[in-house]
Amino acid sequence: MKYFIIAGEPSGDLHGSNLVRNLFSADPAAEISCWGGDMMKDAGAVLLKHYNETAFMGAWEVLVNIRKVRANFADCRRQITEMMPDVVILIDYPGFNLRIASYAKGLGLKVFYYIAPKLWAWREGRVKLIRAFTDRLYIIFPFETAFFTRHGCEAHYLGNPLIDQIETYRAGAPAPESLMASLGLEDKPVIALLSGSRQQEIEHILPAMVSVARSLPDYQFVIAAMGHLPEELYRRVLGSMPVKVITNRTYEILSVAEAALVASGTATLEAALFDVPQVVCYRTSRVTYRLAKLVIKVRFISLANLIMDREIVRELVQNDLNQKNLHRELLNIISSGYRHEIIKSDYRQLRKVLGESGASSRIASDMVQNLTQRGKQ
Repeated sequence: MKYFIIAGEPSGDLHGSNLVRNLFSADPAAEISCWGGDMMKDAGAVLLKHYNETAFMGAWEVLVNIRKVRANFADCRRQITEMMPDVVILIDYPGFNLRIASYAKGLGLKVFYYIAPKLWAWREGRVKLIRAFTDRLYIIFPFETAFFTRHGCEAHYLGNPLIDQIETYRAGAPAPESLMASLGLEDKPVIALLSGSRQQEIEHILPAMVSVARSLPDYQFVIAAMGHLPEELYRRVLGSMPVKVITNRTYEILSVAEAALVASGTATLEAALFDVPQVVCYRTSRVTYRLAKLVIKVRFISLANLIMDREIVRELVQNDLNQKNLHRELLNIISSGYRHEIIKSDYRQLRKVLGESGASSRIASDMVQNLTQRGKQ
């Protein structure tokens, strides 16, 4: 069968790559094309467009790049029409993907939504589009079931694929001592800085993160940099601060970290699954934050807290994200801090809530089975 997959950012590329591998296992004759990134390409999919060309964050950035946005929609529609796949698989990225879902359904194609948009946080009205244009909806957080059921959408929770990704990495990972050497790190405990995957996040959040680097001289601070962003961006923020920048080795850095400062998003769950106590950091422009406060309906910004429905990791948002607060919270979560073992205990409960590994395989098998059954009808 033919599959057309669309992911618009690094986390979608990560989950998409695992899905691609498992689709090939479930359907050895699969032909898979995608809009995504290098990980999906390395998994065997034909990469038609990289997310570097499609990821525009916020209304202003979309407006400034409106010609490019329109061209991307036109390219995607044309490619789907030419390929006429058995299914279009959408990974999060709702601003783009919901419009493509409408187009694909208009062609009579099957549409599967894999990793549902976070409509429980904002833009709840988009649930109507999911219900109208999606044949099968896969969710990756247990608490989403009640939300979609309340809106008349049948949602399928088969586990969280991030567990698979991290277990696969850990199974073949070197010992911590070897990792420290390969990363070029000193013989000092590590505090990881995961400052996000978008330029705006680096510019707004990283300056606060690095501001505490000199206040804990017995630790080394290490930025887990993203390869699709220019190194100069990180260097410009750092200035003379004693912080090391390492690109495209986030899991290695988390493997040796004693604690972490993490921008909100998928990275907060990654840090939790690596058992690294963290402080969650978020800051944006004042205008964007005020607008977000009007529409965002959730109590927390980090996935770890959302999944557990209580604060298990501290969140420093907007004006609270400052050097004084970061220093205090870091002292609490390093190995000598009183919250270090408390957070690790909460992480164990979180893993029980998420369930067993194998989600990517189960989801891929379910997709193939569903398509095969429908093809026989």
